[in-house]
Amino acid sequence: MPTTPDFEHVLRGAALRVTRPRLAVLSAVHEHPHSDTSSIIGVVRDDLGEVSHQAVYDVLRALTAAGLVRCIEPPGSVARYEARVGDNHHHVVCRSCGAIADVDCAVGPAPCLTPSDGHGFAIDEAEVVFRGTCPECAAREEKARQDKERT
Repeated sequence: MPTTPDFEHVLRGAALRVTRPRLAVLSAVHEHPHSDTSSIIGVVRDDLGEVSHQAVYDVLRALTAAGLVRCIEPPGSVARYEARVGDNHHHVVCRSCGAIADVDCAVGPAPCLTPSDGHGFAIDEAEVVFRGTCPECAAREEKARQDKERT
């Protein structure tokens, strides 16, 4: 886990001023990958005390524009943020609880998929969202099925 001096260096390297809200948001995204904005606001408020929703939204926008965080929008979910940037990874999403995990690209460099027709686009990224049931939900569903069979 990066430290505050690491985050300060990263912000300066991206030509962003080092501020307490930026440090807190960057830390929150690193500590809680795939978090939504409301969750990030909660973590930042635990760290800094009162901070406005708008301040966190502004920081997330600046960090995303600078390429320090990535905004993902899995189908059926609100926007979520992660600190894993600069590679071409995908995600797996639990249909039951919404848990999200990273999935490395299966084939080569970005984009790891080639469309049947690129329509003239210079394609540099492909995003795949795998959907299924996470181990915790699968175990809970199996237990519920077994309990139902016993009654």
